[in-house]
Amino acid sequence: MSDTRTVGLLGTGIMGAAMARNLARSGHSVRAWNRTRDKAEPLAADGVQITDTPAEAVTGADVVLTMLYDGPAALDVMRRAAEALTPGTAWVQSTTAGIEAIGDLARFAEENRLVFFDAPVLGTRQPAEAGQLTVLAAGPEQHRPAVTPVLDAVGSRTVWTGEDGALGSATRLKLVANSWVLATTNAAGEVLALSQALGVDPQSFFDAIEGGGLDMPYLRAKAALVLNDQLSPAQFAVDTAVKDARLIVEAGRAHGVRLDVAAASADRLARAAAAGHGDEDMAAAYFASFEDPPQTH
Repeated sequence: MSDTRTVGLLGTGIMGAAMARNLARSGHSVRAWNRTRDKAEPLAADGVQITDTPAEAVTGADVVLTMLYDGPAALDVMRRAAEALTPGTAWVQSTTAGIEAIGDLARFAEENRLVFFDAPVLGTRQPAEAGQLTVLAAGPEQHRPAVTPVLDAVGSRTVWTGEDGALGSATRLKLVANSWVLATTNAAGEVLALSQALGVDPQSFFDAIEGGGLDMPYLRAKAALVLNDQLSPAQFAVDTAVKDARLIVEAGRAHGVRLDVAAASADRLARAAAAGHGDEDMAAAYFASFEDPPQTH
């Protein structure tokens, strides 16, 4: 089997657009659809064919890749594409959908005789654009050669978590990882807010932890977005982070675990979104610390 694939990509937001470009640069034939076509049009310059409907995008595809907002959105779009899906086609489902939604998506795959891969990714805009995502994937080993060239084009490594995508083992790992990401992001915002409130230069905090066990490149990166007014374009938007935080809280509740930090993260992110920061990087949770958010940092 050739290492090149025909890929039908559904969803060209921050992550999907980057994935489409990297797939095309790797020699794959890519047809992409997005709910708002204008947002997908720039991909044509990278050799991606833009389609008007999900069905057009998946027609004749070896692999269908979904990178949409959430589980219900992915299911809705796949239903719109159903008439053009070919039995035996591999479906790489990379939307962060949550545990409950994965079951619905897997049932759709079974009904339409698709080979289902639960395959969310770790990473934001920059690693996505560089093809350096970490793919968390679950799916049948015998069918993995069909999707490996696609996964290799969008990520630097693939971590296989199981044989059955319907069990959601990759999605479960993604929620665990995102709980840490969101906690760290919110903590970074609170450190900056408390520094400002107490009249402490944030750099003195970074100097104090430099090189020690408390130091963390991710903390510094997220803080820098706030301090340097670089929240747009978002690496990972507040609105999407709100959705993920709520999925994490719901997963914990469903399994008898109280996640106070995740719940607080969801509330802070929602307040930031309500204050007009929904399209900015999730580091904008910083603004949730203030009744009257500062205009300069």
